[in-house]
Amino acid sequence: MNRDELRNAVLEELSGIAPDIDLASFDDNANLQDEYDLDSMDALNLAEAVHKRLGVNIPDQDYARMHCIAELLDYLEKKL
Repeated sequence: MNRDELRNAVLEELSGIAPDIDLASFDDNANLQDEYDLDSMDALNLAEAVHKRLGVNIPDQDYARMHCIAELLDYLEKKL
């Protein structure tokens, strides 16, 4: 899976959690909490959705250090 495919998969899962986010203008480097108002429960739901879709377990302590989608993609690329 290349980075674009991985990004599309993550954004599809994100849209299920936060449907009000405009994915057409989504900034991968924007802080999810500050820019898109994702709270800790949203972050947990995204980690679980990514796990189910891609089979990559993201421990809480790892996900807590990922503040933007770009960081999440970097992490997932290393795990796949």
